[in-house]
Amino acid sequence: YGPGHPMKPHRIRMAHSLILNYGLYKKMEIYRPDLVEDELMTMFHSDDYVHFLQSVTPDNMNDYSRELQRYNMDVDCPVFDGLYKFCQIYTGASIGGARKLMQGNADICINWSGGLHHAKKSEASGFCYINDIVLAILELLNHYARVLYIDIDIHHGDGVEEAFYNTDRVMTASFHKYGEYFPGTGGVKDIGVNKGKKYSINFPLMDGIDDQSYQSIFKPIMAKIMETFQPGAVVLQCGADSLAGDRLGCFNLSLKGHAACVDYMKSFNVPLLILGGGGYTVRNVARCWANETGAVLDQKLSEEIPYNEYYEYYGPDFNLHITPSNMENHNTKKYMEDTKIELFECLSSLPKPSVQIKQMPQYLGGDQKESSVKEPNPDVRISTREADKMVMDEREYYEDDKDQDREAIPMQLS
Repeated sequence: YGPGHPMKPHRIRMAHSLILNYGLYKKMEIYRPDLVEDELMTMFHSDDYVHFLQSVTPDNMNDYSRELQRYNMDVDCPVFDGLYKFCQIYTGASIGGARKLMQGNADICINWSGGLHHAKKSEASGFCYINDIVLAILELLNHYARVLYIDIDIHHGDGVEEAFYNTDRVMTASFHKYGEYFPGTGGVKDIGVNKGKKYSINFPLMDGIDDQSYQSIFKPIMAKIMETFQPGAVVLQCGADSLAGDRLGCFNLSLKGHAACVDYMKSFNVPLLILGGGGYTVRNVARCWANETGAVLDQKLSEEIPYNEYYEYYGPDFNLHITPSNMENHNTKKYMEDTKIELFECLSSLPKPSVQIKQMPQYLGGDQKESSVKEPNPDVRISTREADKMVMDEREYYEDDKDQDREAIPMQLS
């Protein structure tokens, strides 16, 4: 994304390194994601938008000035080398996880590189280009009559909600900061339209929500949804920008409070696809997703961070868990209770889903599954130019001298 951009994709490497060094990989099956072809991308995204993402590069972007404006490619969503392949990888992992669930090869699948919930049908938005969540849900709908999407990112999951706003086969539930905050959508009255009316659930929140307050609404709302909607599969977006101390966030959740959502949804024993999302204090993003990988595996991780290639990021204490701040919680008990009651009333009158599996369009059928992805050819040599593109630019690690992630490095390790 660039040296001054808050999105740092190397947070995925950091999370991966922690998961390896905690030994969690030994209790998991690891799959390499396939590269998704444009044919599958266009199951949701428009043909011209996908073609643009394939074609544009930093070298030729001046030739696409009109398209850059049309597709909202700006400072938030910049053009960079390898952009389309980046989208193919994280989207392929989400779709691949959905297929593992459908085939009965796993009960829970995790893709921390996915969860890019803001991307629209023909537009990039909020650091997101391809909406892997929508594509994974479309895949799940080939097998399951109903799919539940849950979003605990601090930002409203607008791209996913919009995609399924008028269907009763997908319910979306988002717990997010609301008001003068990106993307500005997700009011409690936004409940869907037509067949999808009452299938969009939004719990707008204010600054400073803590673990206790969050769980006082999350658990009862999700219990009611599971009782009334009865999904065949659940997709849980675990954006880590709802943690205390996030560079772009204003919530006050601890790792334990965030992971409690994962634990709770796991307890229903419904096929579960867990995805990443936002998170801009990279050391805490890695902490969070490693901890939640442990939660999925019923493994309690040691408080002391194991030595790894990013060890210096976790100083000065080198502990797993973070301490919430003393910021004020602006979510009053009355507001939380009133909003919860309003959502309960909506869910209590929820009609039974009417759509049957056989009514799904033919293009979502299974015949194209094997041809939808492109396996890397092990016999093809990677050029030096391509290999260079895979090397992380050190400038991306830090924004400037005031970057708080840089402040976490007190020493050089030999």
